[in-house]
Amino acid sequence: MKSIKNEKNVGRVYSTEWGKICPACGKPSSECLCQKSKPAPAGDGIVRVRRETQGRKGKGVTLITGLPLEPETLKTLGKILKTQFGSGGTVKDGVIEIQGDHRGKSIALLKKEGWT
Repeated sequence: MKSIKNEKNVGRVYSTEWGKICPACGKPSSECLCQKSKPAPAGDGIVRVRRETQGRKGKGVTLITGLPLEPETLKTLGKILKTQFGSGGTVKDGVIEIQGDHRGKSIALLKKEGWT
């Protein structure tokens, strides 16, 4: 299939004919090569768990970094941890943030899953 990117549709991200369109190469997302050639996620395989309060008005959060996982898998792991601890949180830039001090429980759970 030919590329649908030309001067008329630069910036288009959806087409009723092809569906989602990659903004980088202009091809339908099913044929996009630039998304498939992304490098592996950053992370050294050593999980670091720490508590941080800076910039959060004294509220502590547990940060989990160093997991070499895809964003979707990381989001799923974050959801599992939040459910396990009965707490809120988020996943941003490869870092899982869980509200509250859950260092001991998260270390035990990650070791059980096989992480260093």
